[in-house]
Amino acid sequence: QVQLVESGGGLVQAGGSLRLSCAASGITFSRKTMAWFRQTPGEERELVAGISIGGNTNYADSVKDRFTISRDTAKNTMYLQMNSLKPEDTAVYYCKVAEIAGRIWWGQGTQVTVSS
Repeated sequence: QVQLVESGGGLVQAGGSLRLSCAASGITFSRKTMAWFRQTPGEERELVAGISIGGNTNYADSVKDRFTISRDTAKNTMYLQMNSLKPEDTAVYYCKVAEIAGRIWWGQGTQVTVSS
């Protein structure tokens, strides 16, 4: 059974940092794309950052130069380093893994709250 387990969320003051982790079991990261999304109440889930099979990364404009996505294939874990956090970054953050054949897996979400 495939599981993605996120951790690292919490409460932080504006300007602070957090590092989210997403540990996968039941799958490997080989030939898969990965991404972090976030969602606030009443809003659609939005893409925060993604990393391709080849390692290319992309970011939402709102987080560029502040967030960094990475992965450790040996540990089957992906990360989102979040610096210079702002209150508007407050959301539930989800990791997503997708394979070329089309299967997609989501984590359960981790709450990030940034106080002003």
